[in-house]
Amino acid sequence: MAERADYAPTETPGIGAWVASVEEGSPADCAGIEPGMRILSVNGAELPDIIAWRWETDGAYCELEVLDPHDGLVYGAELYREAGEDWGIEFTDVLFDGVRTCVNGCIFCFMSMLPPDARASLSLRDDDFRLSFLQGNFVTLTNVSDEDVQRIIECRLEPMNVSLHAISPDIRKRLIGKHAQRGIDVLEQLMEAGIEIHAQIVLCPDLNDGDELAKTLDYIEAHPQITSTALVPVGYTKHQKRFERSYVSDREASLRVVEQVRPYQERARQKYGQTRFQLSDEFYLAAGVEVPPAEEYDGYPQFYDGIGMLRSFLDELAECCSERTDDIARITAGLDKSGRTAVLVCGEAAYGVMSSLAAVFGGRMAAQAIRNDYFGGDVNVTGLIVECDLLDQLPSSLDGTLVILPEVMFNSDMLTLDGGSFDSIDQAISKRGGEALLAVTTPHCLLDTLLAALGA
Repeated sequence: MAERADYAPTETPGIGAWVASVEEGSPADCAGIEPGMRILSVNGAELPDIIAWRWETDGAYCELEVLDPHDGLVYGAELYREAGEDWGIEFTDVLFDGVRTCVNGCIFCFMSMLPPDARASLSLRDDDFRLSFLQGNFVTLTNVSDEDVQRIIECRLEPMNVSLHAISPDIRKRLIGKHAQRGIDVLEQLMEAGIEIHAQIVLCPDLNDGDELAKTLDYIEAHPQITSTALVPVGYTKHQKRFERSYVSDREASLRVVEQVRPYQERARQKYGQTRFQLSDEFYLAAGVEVPPAEEYDGYPQFYDGIGMLRSFLDELAECCSERTDDIARITAGLDKSGRTAVLVCGEAAYGVMSSLAAVFGGRMAAQAIRNDYFGGDVNVTGLIVECDLLDQLPSSLDGTLVILPEVMFNSDMLTLDGGSFDSIDQAISKRGGEALLAVTTPHCLLDTLLAALGA
């Protein structure tokens, strides 16, 4: 699964896969394939996506139909490879025919809660089963055709990450829209065929919690093909009128969810040796309950859905404090020698654990939580920090300050969600007398980045 999804274009670009690069000396190179060419078919089969490419080129030989844009002509090419050898081709996208967009009207859709001046690319609502398999995206399965279902089963595209949310038809319709039942119909076809499912429930107060949550958990418990279920609280911005509260600031409501899910977790561990029902970190933080130990996260199958990130961070921090004391001392000494202090930027939700990380450097570093005014609502995660909020809330004077910016707040083009860039933030911090440092802010990665930056 990719750590960051870089989506294919939404428009239909035509049949075939654009070649981005070719490895020198590879079978593709020897066959004359060059960057910029478009592979139209493999062994006579068209190529809608990278899955089809991998399926059709599984052997030692393949026959391609290739369009050369230099002359507009189509050529045939035969490729051979040795056992274990790669074909040597990288493509511009993983989806060659464009991403499939969402047909639903989910009331909790974050894309419908964006600020009015948000750039258009942020409103892309993908719901593509292929991205579920390739990149771990959650899909509702409401736009999946019968042919798609057969392809998922035939190619064993699993685990399939499915947005379930609720099981009662009327509640699903309120949450998702008029196509909700199609999602359940497809889900049950896939489970009957033995496809492994990772499910997600976005929990909305007074909609799919309480008795409805019990029905959904009962359904999951009765279907062992659903090997993990992530329960995450709805998040909302100030740019909507549907939600006024969630679980983030409601201790009692969060505690009720924790207690309601616990018996399902215990039964699953007794029967399968796995927890199966996983609560996102926000529920434990809001409820004031200690996060479970690592062994109860089943190997973190839904880590990037916020399931177990806090436990993983705390365990990694303890490991660093135990095994990397010399590195911590060198970093502290490096900051002290240069007369600098460091500010570790984070979202409000992460302030507590980031303060614990900063504290290991003996007062030379402090965490600073950035309040999210741009989105508002209950948005408080590090990944949604934007340039305008960051620069408004950092001190006007940063003399001698190393400002550590979390990599997760930038996309692959190094842009924040309000259109700011790392370069513009770097320049603004520099004008205030500080220095910006980009880092993955997990304990080991942060230590490595600081050692390199300080020459410690």
